[in-house]
Amino acid sequence: MTRKGLLFVLSGPSGAGKGTVCKALIETKFPMKVSVSVTTRAPRTGEQEGVNYFFRSVEQFQEMIAADELLEWAKVYDNFYGTPRSFVDEQLENGNDVLLEIDIQGAMQVKQRFPDGVFIFLIPPSQAELESRILGRGSETQESFNKRTSAARQELQKMREYDYVVVNDVIDEACRRIRCIIEAEHLQVKRNLHLVQSW
Repeated sequence: MTRKGLLFVLSGPSGAGKGTVCKALIETKFPMKVSVSVTTRAPRTGEQEGVNYFFRSVEQFQEMIAADELLEWAKVYDNFYGTPRSFVDEQLENGNDVLLEIDIQGAMQVKQRFPDGVFIFLIPPSQAELESRILGRGSETQESFNKRTSAARQELQKMREYDYVVVNDVIDEACRRIRCIIEAEHLQVKRNLHLVQSW
């Protein structure tokens, strides 16, 4: 019997280190698929269809919205981005776990459309560290810094909507905690009732 995969949604406030942790998980060869987003922006040099993104026209993207084919979507400046349900469903049916690294607004959309997902909230170890990480990007004006830190404090209130919280103090340790969550979710009784039948 093929084990069905699980959808893990990793999100958190700006400066939590979502992208860094996601990349580190992939580099450890942990067996899971990273969700591929669909976008209306043009491919950049070296980007491949179905690997980096699914590239679609604005009209095609709007058709996907109308047909409820996206777990979540947003318009960022002049381009649309979203998570195609078909890719996620196919991977889960094939027994692959799927990791979706996304912002909090998108995660809440996914939760409405895919309540069986496992939602992990990533936070920095302290407010001072969060502010340091935002400043470390080197592209923030004082105004944008104030907006980001204010937004992050508000986003922290969304933690109650998640199943787990992971403190991203040391990247390797944060990855270990996430792997533990994944293992624990697969060991839940409700996901293993087929074992009784094999007896």
